[in-house]
Amino acid sequence: MAAVLDGVRVLDFGRYIAGPFCAALLADLGADVIRVEKVRGSEDRFVVPVASGGDGALFLQVNRNKRGLTLNPMKPDGQEVVRRLVLTADVVVANLPDTALEAMRLDYASLVTAKPDIILTALSAFGSGGSYSEKLGFDGIGQAMSGAMYLSGRSTEPTKSYVPWVDFTTALSATVGTLAALMARRQTGRGQQVRGSLLASALSVANSTLIEQQVASRNRVATLNRSQISAPSDTHRTQDGWVLVQSLGQPLFERWTKLMGESHWLDDPRFTDDMARGDNGEVISERMSRWCAGRTTAEALAELEEARIPAGPVYSPQQTLEDPHVVATGFLRELGFPGLPSDAPVADAPFSLSDSEVGIRHRAPVLGEHTDEILREVGYTAAEISALRDARVV
Repeated sequence: MAAVLDGVRVLDFGRYIAGPFCAALLADLGADVIRVEKVRGSEDRFVVPVASGGDGALFLQVNRNKRGLTLNPMKPDGQEVVRRLVLTADVVVANLPDTALEAMRLDYASLVTAKPDIILTALSAFGSGGSYSEKLGFDGIGQAMSGAMYLSGRSTEPTKSYVPWVDFTTALSATVGTLAALMARRQTGRGQQVRGSLLASALSVANSTLIEQQVASRNRVATLNRSQISAPSDTHRTQDGWVLVQSLGQPLFERWTKLMGESHWLDDPRFTDDMARGDNGEVISERMSRWCAGRTTAEALAELEEARIPAGPVYSPQQTLEDPHVVATGFLRELGFPGLPSDAPVADAPFSLSDSEVGIRHRAPVLGEHTDEILREVGYTAAEISALRDARVV
């Protein structure tokens, strides 16, 4: 099967997650993605190191299917390399503030002088137009400033999610924007700039809570894992672990009362609809906790499944790796990498197409693995490449 983005070249000047994972998804769709790193290796290569050379788990995930090039684009010879690369490219991905893009001549105005139909996907922490435009930020800042962190954990201690959902949401939305720009270019022949930000992504995910606050002034505070808009919806301890039960809508609540063998819940005015049940969820959670406490995790889940009430076990990372369904799907692909003590379970593309090739083709590159190969493709001779190395341009 052919890949959707066969023949499309992407230059990935991203760092950490938002830019690189956007580029990885484009690579999953068949694009030739060149990851451009600092000569000594970019910082994100070494986050959560797992290989003997210091390469990190995050880098292995978000740089699969890419070729690796080292480059210092701040040097004049480095900017000439950038210019030649851009001439061969369709998309440039970079998650940097506007001033940094301008200094590296990766801003849209500079890029179009070299390639008029280029697409620039530019991601930042806070977006442009406001007073925070040049501020640096990471995933957790988006969580904190969107209201999401305030409503997580306990009311006495706001809690950040361990996994960086803001970064990955930004990457996903940037991928949609980039694909839209590629489609528009087929229609018009023109490129354009795609913009996204961590704060915009966090505000999008948290938007319903912001709408409720402005319209209804609920002034909610965190209630740990208990939902405030439905019940039963909470985590509960079993005899040998934890389960998460989630219920939304009257039919599920009716099934729950039948499972409990207690129809009186249906006649209680505190539980007439989802919002009322959310407002009085502590009572329902207490009952559900007593029910779970008398069962093992497997027993609780079996009975909940029989009653058709959504529930799942709260896994440790190791338990996730061992789950038979996770294993059977093959979604976590076992990839080797130099210096790893064992293969790494790298998540495949989070979607599939019935008639097009999508997914992982090869591991992330080691530092500078394809530098010579890529430079030869844009016209550099062996002697010129050697000179660039001597000057620490590549």
